[in-house]
Amino acid sequence: MLRDEKYGASTVEVFRRERFMKGPRGAPCSRLLKRKLLDAWKQPGDVMVFGYTAEETDRLEDFRERFPDRPVIAPLIDRGLSKSDCKAMVERAGLVLPLMYRLGYDNANCIGCVKGGEGYWRAIAQDFPEEFEELCQVQDEIGEGAYLFRDRKTGIRYSLRDLPPGPVRRNEAIPSCSFFCDIAEQEYSA
Repeated sequence: MLRDEKYGASTVEVFRRERFMKGPRGAPCSRLLKRKLLDAWKQPGDVMVFGYTAEETDRLEDFRERFPDRPVIAPLIDRGLSKSDCKAMVERAGLVLPLMYRLGYDNANCIGCVKGGEGYWRAIAQDFPEEFEELCQVQDEIGEGAYLFRDRKTGIRYSLRDLPPGPVRRNEAIPSCSFFCDIAEQEYSA
């Protein structure tokens, strides 16, 4: 089992120490808690196994086009399994789905994924007030550069504390924190 030691496997610690939560090239948590960790562990000739489901064939094709020299397989796509199929298989096996799925979220990302939209964050504030407040405190510490949203009319950025009223969404599509995003981020910054 791999676990980041530098940041205690904590997205909040990454945000605090790196002094930002999300930028044009993604979130630092993906790069530092996953990609960097896997880079240190991988061996020559390793084949990456992606958990992409049948709905994500385009992501696999895009990855293969961008990185033709990186061996990758996607057994769920190969078998035509959707996300719903996979959840049903987990439940039939007597396993409990991750809490985020049980609460109706589309992804089982970190609680309070910085890639989520306003409706997602309203749901996080309701379902996980302590985690929501912790990320608000991180934004308070870092300042405006850590704000995730921008007023569409004025262009002014605002913090999670200033999230305007609106619909709560637990089924909002959030970009997955995938190996592809991490590799694309690494390639883009090179």
